Amino acid sequence: MRRAVIDRRTTETAIALKIDLDGKGKYRVHSGIRFLDHMLELLARHGAFDLSVVAAGDLDVDQHHTVEDLGIALGEAVSSALGSRRGINRAGYFVMPMDETLAVAAIDLSGRPHAVVDLKVKVARVGDLQAELIHDFFEGFAIGARANVHVKVLYGRSSHHRIEAVFKAFARALRVACSRDNRLARVLPSTKGLL
Repeated sequence: MRRAVIDRRTTETAIALKIDLDGKGKYRVHSGIRFLDHMLELLARHGAFDLSVVAAGDLDVDQHHTVEDLGIALGEAVSSALGSRRGINRAGYFVMPMDETLAVAAIDLSGRPHAVVDLKVKVARVGDLQAELIHDFFEGFAIGARANVHVKVLYGRSSHHRIEAVFKAFARALRVACSRDNRLARVLPSTKGLL
């Protein structure tokens, strides 16, 4: 069973998160930021992960702590659910069209955290979400999952579509990276012998 439960509590946030990597795309998400909820719902559906998130953060101060800590908690949950990472693909990528927008995501569950986020969003907010915090979410995920995460919008007019296409591409790339490969059933996908 590739499932994990994360209970992350700081002085700024309280996050209860559950994930099943072999789910059916079911979700129940409440972060206090509706647009972020929508993106996490897309992540669950397109990744075919069952995801439950209840987050309470100091939104009266700013959205930053909630968004970043949700990224970290999600990354920690994925890492925990993967266990030793033996037998997984390890890396995945996806190119996602969304109307006039095209986005790409590439992930390597390498054990080395790094994030490159290039959205080219020129508005301060998309819905109720501070758009600049998308970078913090993916950086938090990379740290929590110990993964390389690269997301990029190649082109697009709508800021909403840019962010949505990136989350969909990320979900599908993560789905591939987490997937089992029977040829690697007992193999750690690394010549270094560790991830």
